[in-house]
Amino acid sequence: MEDDAPVIYGLEFQARALTPQTAETDAIRFLVGTQSLRYDNQIHIIDFDDENNIINKNVLLHQVGEIWHISTSPADKGILATCYNKTSDTKVMTCAAVWRMPKELESGSHESPDDSSSNTQTLELLCHLDNTAHGNMACVMWEPMGDGKKIISLADNNILLWDLQESSTKAVLDPREAQKMHKVWIESAEETTVNISVYRFEVTCQQIVRTLPQLSSSTALEGKGQLKFTSGRWSPHHNCTQIATANDTTVRGWDTRSMRQIYCIENAHGQLVRDLDFNPNKQYYLASCGDDCKVKFWDTRNVTEPVKTLEEHSHWVWNVRYNHSHDQLILTGSSDSRVILSNMVSISSEPFGHMVDDDELSDQEDQHQEDKIKEPLQDSVIATYEEHEDSVYAVEWSSADPWLFASLSYDGRLVINRVPRALKYHILL
Repeated sequence: MEDDAPVIYGLEFQARALTPQTAETDAIRFLVGTQSLRYDNQIHIIDFDDENNIINKNVLLHQVGEIWHISTSPADKGILATCYNKTSDTKVMTCAAVWRMPKELESGSHESPDDSSSNTQTLELLCHLDNTAHGNMACVMWEPMGDGKKIISLADNNILLWDLQESSTKAVLDPREAQKMHKVWIESAEETTVNISVYRFEVTCQQIVRTLPQLSSSTALEGKGQLKFTSGRWSPHHNCTQIATANDTTVRGWDTRSMRQIYCIENAHGQLVRDLDFNPNKQYYLASCGDDCKVKFWDTRNVTEPVKTLEEHSHWVWNVRYNHSHDQLILTGSSDSRVILSNMVSISSEPFGHMVDDDELSDQEDQHQEDKIKEPLQDSVIATYEEHEDSVYAVEWSSADPWLFASLSYDGRLVINRVPRALKYHILL
């Protein structure tokens, strides 16, 4: 199999929620959430074996409803958050909760896609994010460089900052231990009460740690027009004190300390803004995409005009993602069923390519380097990936391998691809 060949994994249900396991920096791992109205929904933990080009998976039950958004803690491999639909009476609400996966699954799985899913496990609920007074949840964002204790949720027109605190531990007797106690009681009926009492005292109780989410601060979007947030992104810059949100055709920046607006890009797109992402290396640069089929790049210090605009898709653009290490690499996914990888080198942190110290160059190499610098590098589309047959709702870079990414279409098809090898070596060398 060629190194650059895509690897495809099919889910039995429709899906639109995808995230890398952010805290995992050694193994290539993604989480996918399903959308089924008839059956229990699932979270698929996808491990990619890069050496053998194969996928291993494990499945967790998510019985509370169909998953619209999923995100993982940057500090704890086992913790994740989901936004899901909950039906009560005739009303449908989009709620959010924080979960912990079983301990043995935090570091991966060894089950192949063809194996039976009879060993499906369930998630442990840590807490609900109460949105009774705030409306439908759109997404949950984790503080990028934090300890996994601060999250922000967007609910209708509200920005809610939560502080996740662990409550005191509560001892709950494991049902298996209770059965063991009952068995010993019967078998040891002739023994002294003292011996039985000692055994019962030594039975290990299961320690349950509950998380109590406390609403630290909040703010509401006010004004005319469509005031429901569609997406948001937490900036890794400025000591993680800024977020960006999208509502209707507008992009706004917020200071999380004062919960006040710090910039506003009105009519950022001709139609609904679908997604946002911050450049990981340039603190003022922000990417946006929307239903006008465009991807735009902004300098938040001057928002009158975009710095650059891409018009490569032919339908709504649902996702835009900067590469975490090489910010000239941009991924986009669209309802046109295509994933596009672009090289936006002119607005990257290395617009003249990889810079080399003069001391490391020989005379001949020095001349060659000067010739290269004289030639401005051009922005271009690197590759268009067409393995999907339905709308691509999510694209994500791996948190462990900067040259690998996953895309998810609504029919449940997950495709893992790599940056072309020639471009990879060109960037590195």
